[in-house]
Amino acid sequence: MSGEVHGLREFYAAPCGEVAARLIGARIAALWPNCAGLDVLGVGWAAPYLNLWPGQGGRRIALTPPALGRMAGSAQALETHLPLPDRCIDRILLVHSIEVSEGARHLLRECWRVLRDDGRLLVVAPNRLGSWSLFEHTPFGQGRPYSRGQLRRLLEDQLFQAERQEAALFVPPFPWRFALRGAGLWERMGRRVAPRFAGVTLIEAEKDLFAAMPAGAVAIRRRVVVPVPSG
Repeated sequence: MSGEVHGLREFYAAPCGEVAARLIGARIAALWPNCAGLDVLGVGWAAPYLNLWPGQGGRRIALTPPALGRMAGSAQALETHLPLPDRCIDRILLVHSIEVSEGARHLLRECWRVLRDDGRLLVVAPNRLGSWSLFEHTPFGQGRPYSRGQLRRLLEDQLFQAERQEAALFVPPFPWRFALRGAGLWERMGRRVAPRFAGVTLIEAEKDLFAAMPAGAVAIRRRVVVPVPSG
């Protein structure tokens, strides 16, 4: 994890951050409306979103890389060495994680390792074409933004199969509460008219077990020699 992201706590305590968290949370809930009985892991600044499924059972685990600082309800752990056994998690949520990671591929391989065979991953990352990636007063303007195609290719290279995608933060990153009152209208219009220009992209992917299996060896024809009877 790079040390480029700063001010996360202050941002989410401000009006712009409160609106961003609400809009992103709505899209996460739209993709994952039911996590009853599932073990969900949040990596990065994901702990607040783990409250989207109250009373549904299952474990909720939040891990934050040391570079992002301490966060209430989250334990610190290196992103390249998640302190979890193989195939123990049903869902993984990455928020403020992949775009600032110095080893995004290693992070995704760790996610692949700890996910169960039918597990799913949800990545929330700044959109390269969106306005939020242009302003450093938000954490979405720090680190590396991704286009939808870049994010899908990155996931597929690390043995994930991208399934569904969503978009959020069509409202410009205004720092004033009065200017954010129409955020809901911005979101509805943006998803309908210009989905490619959202502030963040959300992509859900599942483990691609077939991609991880080595290709079968080419069959070699065997030559059977039958002795010819004498006489």
